[in-house]
Amino acid sequence: MRSMLFVPGDSPRKFEKAAQTAADALIIDLEDSVTGENKAEARGLTRTMLEGNRRDGMKLFVRVNALDTDMTLADLAAIMPAKPDGIVLPKCRSGDDIRNVARWLEAFEAASGARQGSTEIVAIATETAESVFGLGSYKGVSARLTGLMWGAEDLAASLGATENGSGGQFHSPFRLARDMCLMGAAAAEVAAIDTVYTDIDNLAGLEQETRVARRDGFSAKALIHPKHVDVVNAAFAPSAAERAWAEKIIAAFAANPDLGTLRLDGRMIDKPHLRAARKILGVHSVFRSS
Repeated sequence: MRSMLFVPGDSPRKFEKAAQTAADALIIDLEDSVTGENKAEARGLTRTMLEGNRRDGMKLFVRVNALDTDMTLADLAAIMPAKPDGIVLPKCRSGDDIRNVARWLEAFEAASGARQGSTEIVAIATETAESVFGLGSYKGVSARLTGLMWGAEDLAASLGATENGSGGQFHSPFRLARDMCLMGAAAAEVAAIDTVYTDIDNLAGLEQETRVARRDGFSAKALIHPKHVDVVNAAFAPSAAERAWAEKIIAAFAANPDLGTLRLDGRMIDKPHLRAARKILGVHSVFRSS
């Protein structure tokens, strides 16, 4: 999973365009991109989108409204009969929020005949100051949790900041939230998902930001425009040299399964190198494949 493209839940036209891209997942949005008066209509349209055709291998997530809006259950009631691949929970405060939503999903899956546990959860986990303090609470909360995403736009409002960055760089509080989300995802053993890139026409800047995210350990990036998909997918692809290194590491450990450390090309390697090699090759994807 590399690219997760947001699509407004009240725009079938934009959904059709997004579905033709090479995005690994679409996130049909019932939250920020849908006005209050259009929420009910968007739920029905989103269900129709979920029930329609999609490209093989493309997952469909739905970003529901935040728990403090009292709209989350209505969103789930409308869309769960269409069996989305996953739910994106905005303004998630801690692992307790994931536990609550996981219980609801269990009931909705039973009602719709979906396989128990089949609906994943991705948490947007840095949109409020409170949520940043909860980033260490996600380990082991639910097998449904497959990713933590960090977001900068709502966090700026929570902090009272006049901007979240300038000159292509995030300011200090937002870099802290980004790094903490990365650490929280690693601790919880789920995917770390980088925030959206809002300078839509600056594809060079997008590529640079994505390469930095991949370098630091992020597994995917959220997107807001279809033309960002190919740039992000390419930036997350391992180079030929990286693939060759990873294949050599995996082969060395396969030939010596009882050893925890090995000497390879004059260097000492151990199990963290093996995990890194597997991540490069996607041998064990953080996101479930089924």
